[in-house]
Amino acid sequence: MPSPLLTRMRLFPIADDALTVEFGQAISPALHEQVCRLDQALAAQPFAGLRETVPAYASLGVFYAPDRVARAYPTYPSAQAAVISHIEGLLRDLPPADGFSRRRITLPVCYDLRCGPDLPFVAQQHGLCVEEVIARHTAPVYRVFMLGFLPGFAYLGLVDERIATPRRPTPRPHVPAGSVGIAGRQTGIYPTTSPGGWQLIGRTPVRMFDPFAPQPARLQPGDEVCFYPIPYEEWLAALASEAKGEWR
Repeated sequence: MPSPLLTRMRLFPIADDALTVEFGQAISPALHEQVCRLDQALAAQPFAGLRETVPAYASLGVFYAPDRVARAYPTYPSAQAAVISHIEGLLRDLPPADGFSRRRITLPVCYDLRCGPDLPFVAQQHGLCVEEVIARHTAPVYRVFMLGFLPGFAYLGLVDERIATPRRPTPRPHVPAGSVGIAGRQTGIYPTTSPGGWQLIGRTPVRMFDPFAPQPARLQPGDEVCFYPIPYEEWLAALASEAKGEWR
């Protein structure tokens, strides 16, 4: 009998040296769990010629070197066929969900209005006070679904439905690094200063992207993230420590 994962997923090429394994088309922790399990399985049992994997909400991008794959698996009609066969074999025998390892990262956030200028708007949109928005934002354990938009920008979810708020109609030209925003049922942290349209509700003093670090992005797909509030003065002090390289 075919694996349930094999009957539900789609596997299709996106280039001569890449394909996508799609488990669905929704932002869903259950679907993302399958993505992360396959990603870990490929890391543990890579095929010859594997270059990179890119996890997303409900799919995994797999990039490979066709010439290396063809040389390593000459009995297959093409490199793509060999890669598909390897992936299907892993899907038939993925480790159970409770065997999937994940990190949990706790981050401080200053929700002072000087750091979160859109907090009053988010509160007003939902008939809440600012303090309740903060409480609802800090309550969940968020999942890192994917990285995108900017190097190290992690898309986190799912945000409490009572504070889920659409993006701003007009993006800001300048969003400071460390800004924490909401867009729909997602939340995220701007790793560098950039334009952006998310509703800004706070800032963390923690550096989220360091191009000189062994792992430049602090957050990775599959990580769990918790936020806790800190006062403005503590944020300023932590920001100064981070600038000196003292924050851990």
